[in-house]
Amino acid sequence: MTHTQKFLLLAVLGLIPIALMYGLVPSVTLPFLFDIDASPTNVSHIFRAVMGLYLALAVYWLMGAFGTQQMARSALQSLIVFMWGLGLGRAISMAIDGIPNGILIFYLLLEIGFGVVGIMLIKNDDNRVKQVE
Repeated sequence: MTHTQKFLLLAVLGLIPIALMYGLVPSVTLPFLFDIDASPTNVSHIFRAVMGLYLALAVYWLMGAFGTQQMARSALQSLIVFMWGLGLGRAISMAIDGIPNGILIFYLLLEIGFGVVGIMLIKNDDNRVKQVE
């Protein structure tokens, strides 16, 4: 198993609990973790949609981890876009809304880190291909 495949699996293992925390029982987890009232239908709906998006990407990353080298690269690219997209949104929120609680800052650091590692893995793969040619 390549480093890229292992990394994709690690991302899946980290993302699934977060997805379930957001959307499985938002009326319990959101007030506890983030002081968010999830009782309105629209709030639960939004967080369950986010859960669905996270789980869909986790499935794609699993396909990359167990698929072809080309599929793994595509999954890794989507992971980078996903992580840095979340990170950018969090950074914008911090600039506009202020500093969130500690777990959300921790998520930001993970998102930046996962994006950086993803870029490094792509560069390593590119260098390996150049050496073979």
